[in-house]
Formats: sequence, C-alpha cells, structure tokens
Amino acid sequence: MRQRKLKGSQSGYRAALAPYSLWAMIFVLVPLVFVAYYAFTDNEFHFTTANMAKFFHSTSSILNADGSTREVHTYIVIALRSLKLAAISTLICLLLGYPIAYIMSRAQEKTQKIMMTLIMIPMWMNFLIRTYAWMTIMQDTGILNNMLAALGLHRIKLIGTETAVVIGMVYDFLPYMVLPIYSIMAKMDDKLLEAARDLGCNSLSVLRRVVFPLSLPGVVSGVTMVLIPAVSTFYISQKLGSGKFLLIGDVIEGQYAANNFHFAAAIALVMMVLLLAVMALFKYLTGHRMNGGK
Repeated sequence: MRQRKLKGSQSGYRAALAPYSLWAMIFVLVPLVFVAYYAFTDNEFHFTTANMAKFFHSTSSILNADGSTREVHTYIVIALRSLKLAAISTLICLLLGYPIAYIMSRAQEKTQKIMMTLIMIPMWMNFLIRTYAWMTIMQDTGILNNMLAALGLHRIKLIGTETAVVIGMVYDFLPYMVLPIYSIMAKMDDKLLEAARDLGCNSLSVLRRVVFPLSLPGVVSGVTMVLIPAVSTFYISQKLGSGKFLLIGDVIEGQYAANNFHFAAAIALVMMVLLLAVMALFKYLTGHRMNGGK
C-alpha cells in the first residue's frame, strides 16, 4: 500500500512538471538549438566553422600612447570589456541589494510591502524611458552637473564613459538582485538566528555564519539574473555610453541589423558558453562554501 502511494505521488509530481518541461523545451531548448545551427552554417546553410574563426581571429589596429600601433583581437576585446562592466555592475548590485534584502526580510509585514513597492515601481516604467531619464540626469548640462555648478563645484563628465554605463546597469538590474535574496531570507527560521545568539554569536557573526550561508541560493539566483542581461545589454551602452565604445550586445545587434544572422549567432553562442562556464564555477564555489569548505 505504501509503495502504491509512493508511486502515485511520483506520477502526480511528474504530471505537475510536464507543462513546465514542455514550456522549457519550446522556449529555451529550441531557440538554443537554432542559435547553434545558425552559428555553424553559412548563408547557404552549409556547415562551416568560419563564423567561430572570425570571432576568435579578427584583429584591428589600435593607437598606443606613444603613437605606435598594435594589433588586438577585436571581438575578444569587446567580449572582455562586456564581462568586465557586467561583473562590476553585478558586484555593486550585490553590495547594495544584499543589505536591502536583509532589512526587508527583518522588517514588519507592512514595511516589507512598502519597500517592495518602492523597488518594483521603477520596473513598471518602460526600459527606454528609464535610460533616457539617466541621460537627462548625467549629461553635461544635466541635473547633476547643474547642481554641482550651483554649489560652486566642477562639472564632471559622465555621459560617454564606462561609469555612466555601469550606473545605468545597476539602476536597471538592481531589483533582480534584491528580490531573489529577499525571497530566501524571508523564509529563514528566526529560531536559527536566536539559537546562534544564545550560543554567543554577535550580530556580525550571525550574519556571517548563519544568514549568509543560508542566503547563498538567493545570491546565486540574483547574480545570474543580473550578470546575464548586463553582459548582453546594448541600449544602455548606446545611450549612456554615447556609442563611444562597443559591448558585445552592440556587436550582435549590429550584425543582426546587417542581416548577418550567422555571425551574430556565433557571437551569441560563444557568450552563452562563456557565461555558463562562469556561472558553473560560481555555483561550485558557493556550493563549496555552503558545505563548510569540504
């Protein structure tokens, strides 16, 4: 009888997973297959590795400070720049989002709802409007520089810099860091925190030894949800960066606009593999930390 109930529960579990599995197959797996197919074919849809070779071997000349020139791998440099800015933005989102999520999880229910609303309100606005708003704030004659001038301070150059792009990424993607961490922290058993304090831990030790290890699944989800869109973004870099430097999303968008779908797919495939490797390493390290370093 017990085995029948167990088999019945397993069958029900599989039946409940079926719609999600079908959704994932259609909208996740199938697009990835098409990306890989386009990446390894030419315009006549014959198999080729030329698209991959172009990504890894295309070079361009850049001018050094002393007036000399040197050859660099064009797309690799752009990919590394994209990863750098995305990593910086993700780290800032984590440093800002983790305390916010912790404060929300420890607050009263009414306060939690207010804070959640404040975090969600910017997401109700169109992404383009939010980006244009930051252009208004950071441009040379914008609100920020006008305030500095009114205070007798020097104006600062933000638009057209990597700093402006990072600010835009942090603003747009911060909620994706806060919400997963908050969802984990809100489910923590308060008895665990009380037990840690009874055993002599101060507030910092409780945060380091209890809260942070238990919240690592939320941290992993938040990092994933911020890092991936930050790497592939292109509108933020075009507007806040004034098109002065390319990110990998700009290159993919440009190749797509030029109807060069196969090379665009090759770039996207390389970045997907690279991001999967980075996230796998990050998940391994956090899993190692959760298991006490064993």
